[in-house]
Amino acid sequence: MSKTKVYENARAALKDVVFDGMTVMSGGFGLCGIPENLIAALRDSGVKNLTVVSNNAGVDDFGLGLLLQTRQIKKMISSYVGENETFEKQFLAKELELEFNPQGTLAERIRAGGAGIPGFYTKTGVGTLIAEGKEHKEFDGETYILERGLKADLAIVKAWKGDAEGNLVYRETARNFNPMMATAGKVTVAEVEEIVPVGSLDPDHIHTPGIFVQRIVTGTFEKRIEKRTVRQG
Repeated sequence: MSKTKVYENARAALKDVVFDGMTVMSGGFGLCGIPENLIAALRDSGVKNLTVVSNNAGVDDFGLGLLLQTRQIKKMISSYVGENETFEKQFLAKELELEFNPQGTLAERIRAGGAGIPGFYTKTGVGTLIAEGKEHKEFDGETYILERGLKADLAIVKAWKGDAEGNLVYRETARNFNPMMATAGKVTVAEVEEIVPVGSLDPDHIHTPGIFVQRIVTGTFEKRIEKRTVRQG
């Protein structure tokens, strides 16, 4: 590992931490708050047989859709996979594995993994396909199922601002899956719009402490809108 957490670009930040068959957590919700530069660098690295933990899979030509186009993803652990025809075709052709999760369960599995909690019980999914093959247990007369915490070899996240120590601030809706994923990666790489001097971030406003972040880069962002809706005049 470099002595500094600041890297020249996304490709340099991933250079010696990616390997075939690894598990990657990728932050964002829809196309909001996705680490678009790091995803592109992951594609360019040529790494393959990835298991990717992400709320969704981007769109066909943007976000994680880029990794589906190149067939670098072997398995997705997600809660929503709409808006992506490439995903649909690969899944229906049995070329892509899928582990579906209720959205809140996915969020808690990631948070638990980052907190060192190996598993937890939840009522969500009881009596559905989600519960098949999972341990059931009764608490106070109600049935719960056991869900396992999730961890990753690499977490890639997008923040608004960061400093050279890796302290991160997210902006509005981009503060979705990013903060908890940042805690659950063996290596966490953050891309930000601006790196500010250490000490300039109000400690009360820091969402991810730098202890969780090993590498940080600045990037340029397209910030594409997933589905534009306008009012008719």
